[in-house]
Amino acid sequence: MTHQFTELPYGYDSLEPYIDEATMKIHHDKHHKAYFDKFMTAIKDYPELHKKPIENILKDLSKLPENIKPSVTNNGGGFYNHDFFWSILKKNIPFNNASEIGEAIIKKFGNFEDFKEQFSNSALTLFGSGWSWLVYDEKTKKLEIIQTKNQDCPLSIEKIPLLAIDVWEHTYYLKYQNRRAEYIEEFFNIINWEKVEELFVEARD
Repeated sequence: MTHQFTELPYGYDSLEPYIDEATMKIHHDKHHKAYFDKFMTAIKDYPELHKKPIENILKDLSKLPENIKPSVTNNGGGFYNHDFFWSILKKNIPFNNASEIGEAIIKKFGNFEDFKEQFSNSALTLFGSGWSWLVYDEKTKKLEIIQTKNQDCPLSIEKIPLLAIDVWEHTYYLKYQNRRAEYIEEFFNIINWEKVEELFVEARD
């Protein structure tokens, strides 16, 4: 079976004090696990989907049977988006102007502070639940900042994810309550820029 629910790649307390241990446990063990379980239930009668990577499923939702498309979009998206989110989080990996992603961000946005402002504003202004992303568009060969609602995934609109911030309330509410702006500011302390670099090089090549 292709699809597996994986453990966090680090301890629940590894992102303290920016994201607290209690939030990480609930977020990963309850919310993320629920998306995975519901996705598996949705595809249980479709053995061909058990063998197909989640990325490939999300890249072409039009091929799904109509009766499971909403559930796969929501729960398969939640499964993938969270796996991606955990992968790009780590403390003490600073932004590097001289890296390939650093140079690309500066070329696109002018400087890191302008990128940070635009990315933060995208996350702050997203109404309701969803995500903000830095993506690579294969057609234009350019970086973009986009929003997706609920658990929609950039792969479904032909964008390659490089960086994501989850702005569902369950991501930050225990520590930050309704202070989404504070959570977004602190998020910049836990971006694994080495992973973002790896994803960018892979996407561009």
